[in-house]
Amino acid sequence: MHCTSKEDEIYIAVPYNLEIPILFADKLIPPIIPANNLLTIEGVALGKKLFFDPVLSGDETQSCASCHSPQKSFTDQQPFSIGVSGNSGTRNAMPLFNLAWNFDERFAWDGKEFGLERQALEPVSNPIEMHGDWKKIGRKLAASSSYKDLFLQAFGSSKIDSTSITKAIAQFERTLISGNAKFDKYLRGETSLTAEEQNGFAVFMDESKGDCFHCHGSDNNPLWTDNKFHNNGLDNVFTDLGFGAVTGDPNDNGKFKSPSIRNLVFTAPYMHDGRFATLEEVIDHYSEGLKKSPTIDPLMKRVNEGGVQLSVVEKTNLKAFLQTLSDYDFVRNPAFQK
Repeated sequence: MHCTSKEDEIYIAVPYNLEIPILFADKLIPPIIPANNLLTIEGVALGKKLFFDPVLSGDETQSCASCHSPQKSFTDQQPFSIGVSGNSGTRNAMPLFNLAWNFDERFAWDGKEFGLERQALEPVSNPIEMHGDWKKIGRKLAASSSYKDLFLQAFGSSKIDSTSITKAIAQFERTLISGNAKFDKYLRGETSLTAEEQNGFAVFMDESKGDCFHCHGSDNNPLWTDNKFHNNGLDNVFTDLGFGAVTGDPNDNGKFKSPSIRNLVFTAPYMHDGRFATLEEVIDHYSEGLKKSPTIDPLMKRVNEGGVQLSVVEKTNLKAFLQTLSDYDFVRNPAFQK
């Protein structure tokens, strides 16, 4: 009698087709999917299971979702996330969505991680964050017959290590697409904006008013970010060098990634250090709170005046527009919940 092991059986993972919003398809190039980590139904399902599993942390109390909650647009709504030992980090947890369209492939506030697969490595082993040991995690998962089967189905091998784990997590993260906010529906001709929202969009796009679109997209950029790094006038002196600490170039000091302004309703507080608790505070910063420094972005054209000096009505309208970019379907999507 000849017996075969599961390793000898041939699993062919089923390709996963991303549901790409029509505005994305019309206005953006295709998403980045690495040739060595193509999306499959099995890989995405495994990545989702891992994303919510606290086994990835040193004491098995925290998962990726602890700091990136689906209901909060994959943030934790804290200025700084708290790790497994109760220690606080120094950066605000970034929301996770539309990551496959980050064409420069630089992730995190300071761009230190290149590629989603690499991005998933560091938080797990970081002693302030999840404080896990990748080798121990691999052994724990390998001791689970269900996980061994899932890895075999996803990757054709039951070998479990940091590479295969982060590949699966990255597959799940690439499915996190947000593209159905009120403003998306407006652009698709499915709804109308209030006068306040329309006026707010005009303020956003007006170079003599909000002048927001250079960094944060427009009706022609549904990502609502340029995914670049800018010094937006937060400080005269930097306690966090941001992108400059990564590149080693002093001209990059104080620069941080422009986050997407989608889903702001769910992602307070704002900025890399969570210093602004409300949208009003963010708008006030650009209106009259800019601070000059050697690397201030040229787009902060009115820094000498403290900002763009919006009226109370303009601020109210701008906030109303920004709120139209909140995608309630995204934070409720059962495909993204535990």
